[in-house]
Amino acid sequence: MRRKGWIYLIIGLACFGLISQLFTNTAQFFKTILYVIGFSVVVFFLIRMIFFRNSARSSDMRKYKQAVKQSQLKYKHRSQSKPTFKRTQRDRPIKRRASHLRVIDGHKSKNKNRATF
Repeated sequence: MRRKGWIYLIIGLACFGLISQLFTNTAQFFKTILYVIGFSVVVFFLIRMIFFRNSARSSDMRKYKQAVKQSQLKYKHRSQSKPTFKRTQRDRPIKRRASHLRVIDGHKSKNKNRATF
């Protein structure tokens, strides 16, 4: 409970300071706000450029994305041209009977010696 009280106190003092600066020194207040926003934007783009530079601008990724687009266009065109068929009695899979043939084991234990042939 004590922690929340300190947090509320700090936030309250910050709001009081912002409001008092807004009424006493308005031009400096807006300058400061613009500086903070500008600095934040610059830092954001620097971090983004440093950490995400390799993954976003890879030539392999560009080639892959281009191939995906071509594939989608190709198969999208094909899927539209296919006519739709209703399933009939003939289209259903036919159950097959077991084969009437059987395997004869023969002489498995007899070794084949090709030299005697």
